[in-house]
Order: sequence, then structure tokens, then C-alpha cells
Amino acid sequence: MFDLKIFLFLTPPLLLALTVHEFSHGFVAYVLGDPTPKLADRLTLNPIKHLDFFGTITLFITQAIGWAKPVPINPNYFKNPWRDMALVSVAGPFSNIILAFLFGLAFNLFNNLNLNFQNFAISEPLALMCYLGVKINIGLGIFNLLPIPPLDGSKIIVKFLPLSLRVSYLKSEIFGFLIIIFLAMTGILSKIIYPVITFLSDFIFFLTNIF
Repeated sequence: MFDLKIFLFLTPPLLLALTVHEFSHGFVAYVLGDPTPKLADRLTLNPIKHLDFFGTITLFITQAIGWAKPVPINPNYFKNPWRDMALVSVAGPFSNIILAFLFGLAFNLFNNLNLNFQNFAISEPLALMCYLGVKINIGLGIFNLLPIPPLDGSKIIVKFLPLSLRVSYLKSEIFGFLIIIFLAMTGILSKIIYPVITFLSDFIFFLTNIF
């Protein structure tokens, strides 16, 4: 059932998670010598440039599984293509972990404050938004680290495969989509991801509460 309140609280952290994720991919690629993200106008924090309709809806519904429009990357510009592509790929999930930590700090801040505006307690909705921000970013980061092409994890793990297997592994992308759909529809994916999200989220809330 559609809940307008949850939609309003969920939308800002969700848009931020997807936008920063893709921006981080493009930024690291640009730093490593690839001008393609900049030429494609993807070195921006404007969410409209990055959002994929179905990926955003999926992330909104699941609060864990989702994707944005991939930033175009040309490994031919890299000095060390396999290594640099792995660095570009890990940048997205890593940025989500950092965002989750920042949302955790904000959650504990608002949770311990009593902010009011014209007799309306604004601390509670802000704390809820930050709570959702932690969950979404952890979920997005963990999901994309799965070693299934075309997810980021596949472009990281390929660096450690024998040269003879790397190309064929990445070419299995079409089967990767089918595997993801199968895992999602059977509930296996949620059984893998949600316990990790719960553990890491609890750890972040605990850690940020210390500060």
C-alpha cells in the first residue's frame, strides 16, 4: 500500500544514494585519465542526469536493490585498465558506505535533539529520513558489490581472475541479469542481502553513537 509519508522521507536519501554512487564512478574514472564521464555530462550531482526509472523504482520498493544509468567509461584511457577499472567500480559502493556513515551521524544527532518549529517536532522526521538513508546506502553498496556481471563487484573481482577468464567472465553480463532476476524472484537475494544490511546498519548506528 502506498504511503505518502514514507515516500517523502525516502525520496531524498534515495536520490542522493544513486547520484553520489554514479558521480563517484565518473569522478574516479576522470581522475585516472578518462574524459568520457565529463564529456557525457555525468560529473554532476544533478540526480536527473543519473537516474534510471526502473532501477530507482526497484530501490524505492526494496530499499536495498537498485541501480542508476551507468556512467560511460572508456578503459582505453587508463594506464592500467584492469586495475583502474576495479578502482572505478569500487568507488560507487564505497561512496555509499561513506554516505551511510554520515547519515548515521545525522540520525544520532537528530535523535538526541528536540527541535521544534511552531509546535511541530521536526527532529523525529529528520531522524527517520537519516535512518532510511543508512539502510538505503548500505543496501545499494552491498547489492552492487555482488560478483555478478554487470554489477560493480564483477568488475572488481575480474582483476584477480586469470587473464584467460577475464573477458569471457565479463561477457556473461546477459546471463548476470537473468541470475539477478532469478535470485530476486525466488527470495534468495533478499536472504543474502538483508542480514548483511541489518548487521552493517546496526554497526554504523552503534559506531556513530559513540561520536
